Amino acid sequence: RFPAYLQQLDMESNGKSVTRDGRPVSGATGPVIWGEVGTNGQHAFFQLLHQGTDVVPVDFIAPLKADHALDDHQLLLLANCLAQSEALMRGKTADEVRAELTAAGVAGDELEELVPHKVFPGNRPSNTLLLPDLSPHSLGALIALYEHKVFVQGVIWNINSFDQWGVELGKRLAVDIVAELRGDGIGTHDASTRELIGRVRASLKD
Repeated sequence: RFPAYLQQLDMESNGKSVTRDGRPVSGATGPVIWGEVGTNGQHAFFQLLHQGTDVVPVDFIAPLKADHALDDHQLLLLANCLAQSEALMRGKTADEVRAELTAAGVAGDELEELVPHKVFPGNRPSNTLLLPDLSPHSLGALIALYEHKVFVQGVIWNINSFDQWGVELGKRLAVDIVAELRGDGIGTHDASTRELIGRVRASLKD
């Protein structure tokens, strides 16, 4: 659940579009944060990281020692971690793809059709943080690192990292919608929200 903590820390703190003095910020601020454990992430969203149209910086966090005795398990996880960071950096050129496909016996039109799909642009930024182990000490160091990063970014962007006004509007609207779901009338809403309220309320009566 560490990625979920970082989501709250970064996106709630620095997801702002105005500066401390109320002026529009001059550039992009808080990023969209997500993450996953081990090779789960590799098979969930790394396709986008490697070949997507957006360049997304990645942080790899890996403990060097595991708290279990499974043979080779940690070694394989560390190998995959290092391989993914290298792949993001290096990529794969069209010439490398052609050589690989030729060695596999692919030729002609089939080879040329596959080439653009197997090219990796590379030059995708990432950090790799290697921890001695997964312990309260190393976890505390990680939390301190990311909290400091968020604070410094807030200072650089001149935004207030310590307020969360963006969540207030939805909370206020929810108070009215709760009353409407429990009652008969529907207040002033857009057409989409009115229809959704009606459908939810009808389902509650079934």
